[in-house]
Amino acid sequence: MRLKVRVSPHAPKDEVIKQGDEYVVRVRALPADNKANEAVINLLAKHFKVAKTSVRIVSGFTARHKIIEIRSG
Repeated sequence: MRLKVRVSPHAPKDEVIKQGDEYVVRVRALPADNKANEAVINLLAKHFKVAKTSVRIVSGFTARHKIIEIRSG
């Protein structure tokens, strides 16, 4: 499945919120050194109960708005 995700780095806490057809993912990590992307992948894997290797960023690697692909199984 593919998700539209808006990322908010350097947030007070890590959380995933569904807003309409988009998810808002807030992570405490800073966007430097790919830390925020790693945190987004970890948090979405935990939220959807899949392995971290099943979650990948399809587009928007350096942007706030991303397309994330989650493979089940």
